[in-house]
Amino acid sequence: MSGGMDIHEILKYLPHRYPFLLVDRVISYESGKDIVALKNVTINEPFFSGHFPHHPVMPGVLIVEALAQASAILALRTEASKVNEDSVYYFVGIDGVRFKRPVMAGDQLMLKVEIARQIKGIWKFKARAEVDGNLVTEATLMCTARSV
Repeated sequence: MSGGMDIHEILKYLPHRYPFLLVDRVISYESGKDIVALKNVTINEPFFSGHFPHHPVMPGVLIVEALAQASAILALRTEASKVNEDSVYYFVGIDGVRFKRPVMAGDQLMLKVEIARQIKGIWKFKARAEVDGNLVTEATLMCTARSV
């Protein structure tokens, strides 16, 4: 198992920036296998002002996006490459998404992704997000890097 990554290292692997960078730290990863990352969900997130002002809940689509960003880091680390201006990492499919409970301001979202397979540049991942050890979201993600 390899060590973690701080935000400075993450920025070398993801093109996303505020307010769309949804991975704060990588706790651990094993090239070709899995990654555990985290997103600290704070009341200062820009989406909370509209989703919902009276009951701030992290949008499910952003939880899935955070899982996809963690998967991109894993794929790039596995291929021993970094993000560049000539390519973008895209979703090509999302299956079996289930939302088990809401994610609120103050939660620490643990992103756990494992590689299911990789064929012809298409990566398939089993992904789950947890808060305090409890499952909040699970999905199968398919992603690929494409030249722009």
